[in-house]
Amino acid sequence: MKSKMLLKKIAGEVLVLLLIFFAVTFAQADSDGQKAKDIRKLLVVSGIYDQLIIMKNNLLDSYSMGLSASYPKIPDAFWEEYYELISQKDVDHLVDRIIPVYDKHMSHEVVRKLIVMFETPFWQEWKIKMPAISREAGEIGSLWGRELLQAESFHKNMDALIKKHDLEGLNPK
Repeated sequence: MKSKMLLKKIAGEVLVLLLIFFAVTFAQADSDGQKAKDIRKLLVVSGIYDQLIIMKNNLLDSYSMGLSASYPKIPDAFWEEYYELISQKDVDHLVDRIIPVYDKHMSHEVVRKLIVMFETPFWQEWKIKMPAISREAGEIGSLWGRELLQAESFHKNMDALIKKHDLEGLNPK
């Protein structure tokens, strides 16, 4: 059960990365380079860059659970090197892929105005607190999802839905 949940979580994160990749693939590049520099700054001042670092760490943490299950005895030196497998250069490459998405959907003027807004003390506090809020809210959302999917009423309704649409008849063993 835990391995299936781990695989679903990893698959979800991989899906997010693939969606970013495909969005970037079809986006147009910044022509003069200044807008791209401003978008990079926006990602930093808004806290989105920090969220990408958290996503990278969550990806490694998720994968590490599978490793720990397969290899119960892992020395600390392994983990030190493991957490360097995805480097700062890799995160910067992801940012390079995300910039065209912002370029496609936002004018340079809007990017500049957002930078000014996110550099205010009000937004600086928000940026500092947002990762913890996101993490805690995400944990609550994950718990909520597990509770719903494990509830007897969910399984009862699922069984009724399977029976109603004759999924067992349509999918013989």
